[in-house]
Amino acid sequence: MIKDNQKMLNWAHVAMDACIIAIAYVLSYYLRFYSPLTNIDFLMVEPGTFYPPHVYASWLIFIIPMYLLIYYFNRLYTPKRGKRRWLEVFNIIIANTFGIAFFTFILYLRREGDISRQFLGIFYCSNIVLNSSARLLLAYALRAARRKGYNLKHILLVGYGRAAESYIDRILANPQWGYYIHGILDDTLATGTMYKKIPVIGTCYQLESFLSKMSLDEIVITLNIKDYDKLERIVAICEKSGVHTKFVPDYHNFIPTRPYTEDLYGLPVINIRNVPLSNTHNRIIKRVIDIFGALFALILFALPMIIVAVIIKITSDGPIIFSQIRVGRHNKEFKMYKFRSMEVQKEKEEKKAWTTSGDPRVTGIGKFIRRTSIDELPQLFNVLKGDMSLVGPRPERPFFVEKFKEEIPRYMIKHQVSPGLTGWAQINGYRGDTSIRKRIDHDLYYIENWSLALDFKIIFLTFFKGFINRNAY
Repeated sequence: MIKDNQKMLNWAHVAMDACIIAIAYVLSYYLRFYSPLTNIDFLMVEPGTFYPPHVYASWLIFIIPMYLLIYYFNRLYTPKRGKRRWLEVFNIIIANTFGIAFFTFILYLRREGDISRQFLGIFYCSNIVLNSSARLLLAYALRAARRKGYNLKHILLVGYGRAAESYIDRILANPQWGYYIHGILDDTLATGTMYKKIPVIGTCYQLESFLSKMSLDEIVITLNIKDYDKLERIVAICEKSGVHTKFVPDYHNFIPTRPYTEDLYGLPVINIRNVPLSNTHNRIIKRVIDIFGALFALILFALPMIIVAVIIKITSDGPIIFSQIRVGRHNKEFKMYKFRSMEVQKEKEEKKAWTTSGDPRVTGIGKFIRRTSIDELPQLFNVLKGDMSLVGPRPERPFFVEKFKEEIPRYMIKHQVSPGLTGWAQINGYRGDTSIRKRIDHDLYYIENWSLALDFKIIFLTFFKGFINRNAY
């Protein structure tokens, strides 16, 4: 939603979700114990052998706030502009999975064995369906209203340059956001000049006049960087008129989308890049999860790792574990472990060689373990040592780091966090012989948007998208 009362609308969303959770819970009780579903053999239940409604309802005091808190951490109450609806549905599924798992765990701790497990399954499904349907219907209703001219935000751009073009491109590509651009004020272009049907309607010096005769919701300052000497005057005029004002900087090509500002005794200091993992608290939490996650994974994959180790030893000469120098956090080098999938080769050749399709150096078992990512499992020991994390940008060899940092802008930013066993780029298909630039774009997104929820999402998706690597040779 695009109105200034976004916080109020978020609270309305919270209230809607609370009602839906309660409705899904009550509906699930009916479906489990009183609906025709009880005629199914495995759902059949004798009257009087289950808790009455008020006992089940008493758990809502715990369930509703718990679910709302989980929804919050899964970013279900952030502004919806520019977000894909399928992603919101996916977040609802993830949140409900965590919710039902935690509720079941609490029942286990309480030794509560008489809450029907079939009821929990029905509640899990019905809550996802009802919540997703409500959000999709709301989004559709808002989109339909905006197409008819309702709930629009009327804006005027001040200044023409790259920032103005980028802003207009995004607004026109997303009419569901509900913005209507009346025109552009600029001192260098002639009145009537068009950019994608948005006209220049006057000069920046006429801003005060336009504000007095037009009913505008917002002024968006999109000055060219060479015209920033006009910024103070324009802001003063906007503040005097009381109209809400936004500033789109003309340096987004070298400053990221999410810088953050510190207050240095009243002096605003802009940090060029927001890196949540630079916070000690966040790093400690991530490290604890890495240790427990790596130990759990080593226990889970112990048998497959032993089998692979035996096959490697039997089928080819050389060590079972192959170590390779990689560049990690703060550009520090470390030895990364993998199951050996290639014939033993000279160190000088290995440092600069990139594996290609049909590479003769790859062994028979090597093709399989590379394609299925089993060769990466020894990196769990790197995670335990602290060289790597379960989730993060993939580490690269020093030779390629030196090469890419000269060729690819912002490449070295990935070394501000620990490298990972899997990452946002990998689950989006950028593994092996794929675009390095696209991979870095995804790595930067992860670095700037890190959260525990994002880490868990990446780990979850790795089981479906991350293990099979079609680009591994």
